[in-house]
Amino acid sequence: MQRNTETNKQLFNGFSAPDNEQINRALAIIAQIPDDPHYFRPKGIEVAAILMDFNVDLKTILAAILSDPRLAHLNPSPNIKEQFGETVATLVNDVNWLNKLTVYSLEMTDQPSQAETLRRMLLSMTQDVRAVLIKLAYRIQRLKILPKESYELRRFIAQETLDIYAPIANRMGIHQLKWELEDMAFRYLKPQSYRRIAKSLSDNRIQRENCINKFIGLLQQKLAEEGITAEIYGRPKHIYSIWKKMQRKQLDIDELYDLLAVRVIVDNLTNCYAALGVVHSLWQIIPKEFDDYIANPKENGYQSLHTVILDPEGNRIEVQIRTQQMHDFAELGVAAHWSYKEGGKHDTAIEKNIASLRKLLEETSPERNRKEDSDEVLSQNFRSELFNDRVYVLTPAGKIIDLVKGSTPLDFAYAIHTEIGHRCRGAKINGRIAPLTYTLKSGDQVKILTAKDGGPNHNWIDPNLGYLKTSAAISKVKSWFKNQQQAQNMAAGKAILDKESQRLGLKTINLAELAKHFHQPDTDKLLEAIGRSDITSRQLAAFFKIPELETPPAAAQRKKSEAKSAISVEGIDNVLTTLAHCCSPIQGNDIIGYVSHKKGITIHRKDCENILHLSPEKQAQLISVNWGAKRASYAVPIVVHAFNSQNVLSDVTQILAQAKIHISNAALETHPDLSAQLNLTIQIENTDQLSQVLNKISQLPNIVDAKRKT
Repeated sequence: MQRNTETNKQLFNGFSAPDNEQINRALAIIAQIPDDPHYFRPKGIEVAAILMDFNVDLKTILAAILSDPRLAHLNPSPNIKEQFGETVATLVNDVNWLNKLTVYSLEMTDQPSQAETLRRMLLSMTQDVRAVLIKLAYRIQRLKILPKESYELRRFIAQETLDIYAPIANRMGIHQLKWELEDMAFRYLKPQSYRRIAKSLSDNRIQRENCINKFIGLLQQKLAEEGITAEIYGRPKHIYSIWKKMQRKQLDIDELYDLLAVRVIVDNLTNCYAALGVVHSLWQIIPKEFDDYIANPKENGYQSLHTVILDPEGNRIEVQIRTQQMHDFAELGVAAHWSYKEGGKHDTAIEKNIASLRKLLEETSPERNRKEDSDEVLSQNFRSELFNDRVYVLTPAGKIIDLVKGSTPLDFAYAIHTEIGHRCRGAKINGRIAPLTYTLKSGDQVKILTAKDGGPNHNWIDPNLGYLKTSAAISKVKSWFKNQQQAQNMAAGKAILDKESQRLGLKTINLAELAKHFHQPDTDKLLEAIGRSDITSRQLAAFFKIPELETPPAAAQRKKSEAKSAISVEGIDNVLTTLAHCCSPIQGNDIIGYVSHKKGITIHRKDCENILHLSPEKQAQLISVNWGAKRASYAVPIVVHAFNSQNVLSDVTQILAQAKIHISNAALETHPDLSAQLNLTIQIENTDQLSQVLNKISQLPNIVDAKRKT
């Protein structure tokens, strides 16, 4: 059992009495975990202790303590939502998910786009930004105890830290965590380089300190003479950033001249520029090294004045000047905003980057005992406002695909490769068969089931059926049908001309001359125009001065294709079948048969929920079926929503009558606000006919929408 409960309690001094009571309850839960001398992973209380340096709020501390991985083995497991509220429970769930995530691979080091997509995925799937902050603290603690792990695991975790977590800390503006993550990871990846730089910094420490102290003393004196109150101190250069600069400039550490750095903290914006003026008046400046990140903040909201000067001994010293508020943001980023409520007009750049986060924090007070009345609502706003347009799904190999929210497995297939999209016939989501209209969620793993050949279905580009969301995928399907039609028309046109040459006894026909005569840009366009009857048989006959040609094969084929179809079972027609009422399949749907001992063969859509959830024993009763060659109609339920019930029934039935579609059932429901819902069962021959009539109904002025009822 935990034996240091009192020591643990002392870690969290500074909270109010009611808050301490909640912390003590969380510590009491942790105390139930049996001691295990072989457990070398981060513990929740260690992570919470790290976060105390960031002045975070109570719920963040509670979530850090209660996200301890060992709690999963307690029986019974604690009800965190009941004891500590929904926000803490959500944070704990998010942190546990982040701690278990295994998407990263070492190949991402050479695939920057995949690493960036994974970072976005992590941020999109956490409902509260504080969960990411807790995860970063977990990673700090993981790196501290990493020497106990194998060499391969040390390198893997260190590289993952540099590729994923340090950039996230930088994006959130938590530079203190970023630098610590980078230096600790670098120590495991390149221990010799790390030790060499650390030793060089240590060897020259006294010389650097003397130089910095002399600079600080003179600047402090001159600022005081100008009436400017400032805190000035030397800023250590971080080992990983030094190494990166050495690599970038191809210089040894002894050749770097900007290892000296000073930070100046003043009390207001005006004094930032006043202090800069004093610095520039006292020392020689290097003009190309000046940056005004106050007037032009960095993308993550960072603000400061940067300048580099030369002292009388020729030492280059970097000087950063900022207000305390800018400093807090630079060092702690979003965590700093839990420390106090900001006053006055917010900076535009910072607002742009963390606008939703501020909504979460503006109800806080300067003390740790914060107001949290609207915490959960605002936390949800943070997620929905920043990440409401993307989903991140995984291939079976672990590659992350970035898609528009609302995308389907078909969109995923086309994002992988156009041909995979064309030949897609099904999908498994997280190991289970799912319909192609399934709406993907971030974190889903998708496996596409393909045919050896074949192409897309016309239904896929019907907006009423919901197969495709992304414009890129829809464009690829339309392009495929266009190319197929062009190829068919060209083949038909060539057949017509071949037949013509035989009739005339000609060995060849001058296609270029023929194209020119009919004003076609090339011979392919000529054949296509002939095949689709834009150039008629009468026009060709006039050109060759012969009797009119027979009806083009393409047109005859189109007439033949108008024949409607029934159902064949494993290639045999005239088998007695029944259409399932649960999914109401119609011609054009992908279908499958289910052999029932009482009802014979029942025909279902392949994406029918009843088929997708059959037990393994009953799956043996499925049989292959196809639409046959007989004309048939099918009962399909549809629902129409209208702004106003007046004339809705007559308007809809008129459209159905014009389309010669029989209505077998109709029911109109009206509501107190005069809106209406019209439920109809209509006899439909195929999905194309259904789509056309739904589109026509939707275009009526009084209609909200019209769709197939599921």
